[in-house]
Amino acid sequence: MRVLVVGSGGREHALLWKAAQSPLVERLYAAPGNAGMAALAELVPWSGEVEALADWALSEGIDLTLVGPEAPLVEGIADAFLERGLRIFGPTQKAAMIEGSKAFAKGLMERYGIPTARYRTFQDPILALEYLEEVGVPVVVKDSGLAAGKGVTVAFDLHAAKQAVANILNRAEGGEVVIEEYLEGEEATVLALTDGETLLPLLPSQDHKRLLDGDQGPMTGGMGAVAPYPMDGATLRRVEEEILRPLLRGLRAEGVVYRGVVYAGLMLTREGPKVLEFNARFGDPEAQALLPLLESDLVELALRVAEGRLTGAGLAWREGASVCVVLAAPGYPEAPRKGIPLRVPEPPEGVLVFHAGTRREGEGLVSAGGRVLNVVGLGKDLGEARERAYAFLPKVGFPGAVYRRDIGRRALGRPST
Repeated sequence: MRVLVVGSGGREHALLWKAAQSPLVERLYAAPGNAGMAALAELVPWSGEVEALADWALSEGIDLTLVGPEAPLVEGIADAFLERGLRIFGPTQKAAMIEGSKAFAKGLMERYGIPTARYRTFQDPILALEYLEEVGVPVVVKDSGLAAGKGVTVAFDLHAAKQAVANILNRAEGGEVVIEEYLEGEEATVLALTDGETLLPLLPSQDHKRLLDGDQGPMTGGMGAVAPYPMDGATLRRVEEEILRPLLRGLRAEGVVYRGVVYAGLMLTREGPKVLEFNARFGDPEAQALLPLLESDLVELALRVAEGRLTGAGLAWREGASVCVVLAAPGYPEAPRKGIPLRVPEPPEGVLVFHAGTRREGEGLVSAGGRVLNVVGLGKDLGEARERAYAFLPKVGFPGAVYRRDIGRRALGRPST
């Protein structure tokens, strides 16, 4: 099979790395890819226009496409490929609205009884600010559209909440804001493969969204992840039965068949799991932690999803745990520095490196984005995986690299089940 991976981040490098292990694969392509992905696949120049990539895939006889990022899904890349008779792992534009519009996702949850925070949506800034005065703080303010993981403000004072609303609604192109109840608990992620009917939940994981240790600093696209997150079986069953299955049923009731991976970002409250957000793709960096633990053939699974025949499939996992630490450029997330020379030595056994914002410059490697490298440690448990990841970090040549030193620390304190 000729397989294409769409995207250029650490998640896409992990997808490509896993796809390369499949005996079904004859040749791999990445559009546009990055410097690390070039070692595994032929890089395809791509400006982001979905119709052009679909035409290229048709001309090259691509058998299966795996889509990493959310933007092309929301723009309708799956629709463009399907119109040309091409198989693609990723939801259609209508299905991807669970991520493309937080207002749509919240309405869907309300209609089908999926547990989530109470909320209101606004396009008028005056009405939004009046509502903030009414409900007070703490409160969560979200950009309804795509914001690369940076469109959420958890406000503990009214001024910060009002400023977040203004930033979203006072843009020239307009906007929509979701203001919702602040939930207390521990955050976790559950992803699941689905062909719209059958559901295969992956191991629970946990993202670390803020820039600095102790969950301080601004929201980012994700500074690290652990898998498996120690979630008890009863909670995991509730996530499947009260959240994921009702989501698929609700979409089907509205004429939408979801095929791909669905991401449930959760708050584990005292009342049970509640949805913080739905995403229409693999998490980044959760994918970098999860995929090294997956023993099953990713390409075979993706093919079954794309063809609507996931029934009867299963998932096999390797023993142990995984910890992913993201190395970001100085100035991230507001103004990351690019062009910083990098030196990435060959990792030892039990450590993987996935590239994100990297490119070749002459004979060397330089930074080319905000999140630049992902160091993944594997071990018999979270403690060993964490030790291996952090032991390798000083060996990476990346002047001024920004990274958290506490990835996985909270999960270590939770009991295993």
